[in-house]
Amino acid sequence: MTATTDTSEPGAPGPPDAGPHDQAERQAAKPFGIIAWLRWCWRQLTSMRTALVLLFLLAVASVPGSMLPQNGTDPAKVGQYISQHPLLGPILNRFSLFDVFAAPWFAAIYLLLFLSLAGCVLPRAFRLAVSARAQPPAAPQRPARLPFGWRRETSLSPQAALAAAEHLLAGKRFRLRTGDGWLAAEKGYLRETGNLVFHIALLGLLTAIGLGAVFGYKADVILTEGDGFANTVAAYDQYHPGRAVAPGDLQPFSVWLDGFHASYIESGPLRGEPSSFSAAIRYQARPGAATHRYDLQVNRPLNIDGAKVYLIGHGYAPVFRVTDGHGQVALDQAVPFLPAGSSDFTSEGVVKVPDAHPLQLGFVGVFLPTAVDAGGRLTSAFPAPMNPAVSLVSYAGDLGLDSGAPQSVYALDTARMRRLPIAPRPLLPGQSMKLPNGAGTVTFTGYRQWISVQATYDPGRFPALVSAVVAIAGLLLSFVVRRRRLFVGGGPAGPGCDVEVGGLARSDVAGGFEEEFAALTSELGSALPAAPEPAPQAPDSAPPADGSRGQSATTSEDRK
Repeated sequence: MTATTDTSEPGAPGPPDAGPHDQAERQAAKPFGIIAWLRWCWRQLTSMRTALVLLFLLAVASVPGSMLPQNGTDPAKVGQYISQHPLLGPILNRFSLFDVFAAPWFAAIYLLLFLSLAGCVLPRAFRLAVSARAQPPAAPQRPARLPFGWRRETSLSPQAALAAAEHLLAGKRFRLRTGDGWLAAEKGYLRETGNLVFHIALLGLLTAIGLGAVFGYKADVILTEGDGFANTVAAYDQYHPGRAVAPGDLQPFSVWLDGFHASYIESGPLRGEPSSFSAAIRYQARPGAATHRYDLQVNRPLNIDGAKVYLIGHGYAPVFRVTDGHGQVALDQAVPFLPAGSSDFTSEGVVKVPDAHPLQLGFVGVFLPTAVDAGGRLTSAFPAPMNPAVSLVSYAGDLGLDSGAPQSVYALDTARMRRLPIAPRPLLPGQSMKLPNGAGTVTFTGYRQWISVQATYDPGRFPALVSAVVAIAGLLLSFVVRRRRLFVGGGPAGPGCDVEVGGLARSDVAGGFEEEFAALTSELGSALPAAPEPAPQAPDSAPPADGSRGQSATTSEDRK
């Protein structure tokens, strides 16, 4: 066995030990695994900064839903917008900007915001539960040096002075903690509770919205006077079910439209503006049930078995009777025309006659509620049907309905059709227009009015309302309540003690703690008797009563 000797010089430093910096470098040199990446992503997602960014993105993403017409609320206006903007409309539709709140990208922002708030709020709730049971911190040695200070000398002992302060603050519902010669009090935990309630309610609001999106549905249908519909998928023009809604889950109600009445302002600067809408309807909650009547208005929906039926639009449906070239009546019905967006309610529509022979017929028309001649141009002077007229452009050929490709009922495919050589002219109710080349005759027999109704079922509506109210209450609570602390110290001073009181407001944006501190110290001063004034000290010698200077004084004879 060989012996080893230390060749280092006395006092020379040995090999350095691994310090914290070296340990950090070795930790950084380790590969960043998937678990670490997931933890990092979760910390970033649940940060308050990310939650605010997602909330801002959600607000920005909601802007197109309020500026553009939506299929969920007014599909007729969506079709009108696309037809008026043939270049921009399909692009917006491709990015689901006409179905913003049902778009996948909107759902992604919504879910990320939900997860971010859940990650922020739930750990904070546990921390608040722990802090709610925690005692106030110990008092400093000199409480009077805090931003709010007060000092008083009292004849009571330190124990009695602290007991009086404890009794006063306990009556004010302060949370107390006592120590050797000091007292700590704290109040205002409801501020943090209100802040937490606001975030939990916001989380509940998002949950309620998601509940409605999963278990609710929304559907639209156009009803002409005299027609009705049953609450089935096949009866709707637009149907948007939730993820967990099956066709058999719809409530089995039925609705019929008996009549619609619209009133407009007839004079003044607001002439032509609507003043009231009213739809007289009948409904059954289920097949075989009693029939009830209801006056459906814009802000007065019909509630049937948890579902709501809203009046969201109205228009005119001209009635046409079309006789084909063989003399057979190929069409005799009301065709809804869509408002063109003007205040005079000029409406546009398409009439398709697939059963006409020998050629199918199609018409592109304009309906004028109050037709007038304005300088050789036909226009409408008022939205009410005072002088209804319709103007048609006629086509004959193949409508393309047999190809299997879906077509809009508000657009006419003229690719395999030719325009008939007849000038369009206004037709009044009862007037007819004979088509050239023996194609037939079209008669404008009158008009009906139609309404657009929306049936919605949202089980999250009431929870959303409750969550919104609770969120507002929590927000107000966090603004009104102040978090404040008081510290009382007492030390012996002469026959009594010296009492010091210090105050600290942790959140006093609106102010008010200064007045509260002054009131508390005033009450405490009334409860603590002041220390007695010290007695004046007697001098070493007093002058004699006869006014002489005493024995220390010498007379002139003594000096002699």
